Amino acid sequence: MRLPLAVGGLPAGLLAAAVTITASAQAPRSPLAQSLAQANLALQAGEADKALALLNSLPPSSAGLAEAHNLQCRVRFTLEQWDAAVAECDQAVRLDGQNSDYHLWLGRALGEKAARASFLSAFSLAKRTRAEFEESARLNPRNAEALADLGDFYRQAPGVVGGGIEKAQAIAAQLDKVDPARAHELRGRIAEQRKDYATAEQEFKQAVAAGAHPALQWTTLAGFYSRRKRFDEMESAVRSLIGATAHDKHAAVALYDGAGLLAESNRDPALAAKMLDDYLAGSAKTEEAPAFIAHIRLARLEDQLGDPAAADRERAAALALAHEYKPAQQTRPQEARN
Repeated sequence: MRLPLAVGGLPAGLLAAAVTITASAQAPRSPLAQSLAQANLALQAGEADKALALLNSLPPSSAGLAEAHNLQCRVRFTLEQWDAAVAECDQAVRLDGQNSDYHLWLGRALGEKAARASFLSAFSLAKRTRAEFEESARLNPRNAEALADLGDFYRQAPGVVGGGIEKAQAIAAQLDKVDPARAHELRGRIAEQRKDYATAEQEFKQAVAAGAHPALQWTTLAGFYSRRKRFDEMESAVRSLIGATAHDKHAAVALYDGAGLLAESNRDPALAAKMLDDYLAGSAKTEEAPAFIAHIRLARLEDQLGDPAAADRERAAALALAHEYKPAQQTRPQEARN
């Protein structure tokens, strides 16, 4: 599941970091608050090992602190450890059931677990996912992330687990008042699902025009072109998002996503590698695009470009940031070494 943006278009991780930094400038913080803030900053930087070390070193009194469990959940989420993520997010919700974001993250973790579960388990997990997204949106009707995730769930899920296109359309109407770009994106995905590709393209273009950070919406449009196998237009959209990120550091995550589209489509691996390198070299990394995953993706591109030494360096960098991330533990493929 691609993580959505927060209210106002900022990536969720960047918004959390901004709130943390603003709060720190306004008032002195306790050592516990400082440790949590440092763990969040490590999470945004893709330093999973550092984030976990900070969280695991918290005093015993923090065991009942919902924020600590939520951060643990989000680190485990980036590591693709879905069972652990669900357990930590569930604990955060149990400790603070009135926090919209905690329900949102539990829904996300449950959704990822459901996507990999057996049919019977997936059925139960999907219903729990829906319930968490609904509760998140109920607690904060202006939580654009929660509305976007809920709308996408309704769009994709069958009626037997509470999905439905009509429900998704209703969420798009709510998003009109909170985040118009997201509303257009949701309507575009609904139209694409209905095979109304002309309307989908129009909605995605309107999202670009409405977006506070249009590089992110250029990524959505590029993804549409990729799915339609309109690869020249996809490349053009990717180049547009590159231009947009040059003036908007908050949209740097678009470089990560755009590089992924190029790589998946086997188009311009050199440009994809440069985009990932630029993302990693920048100061606006986020948990939405974990740095250690960016290093792994870059390693694969370096192999493809015929630079095995560079690929090995990228894998080592990933392992240094997140030694529990399974792809980082793998050596270079045999075919790439020959």
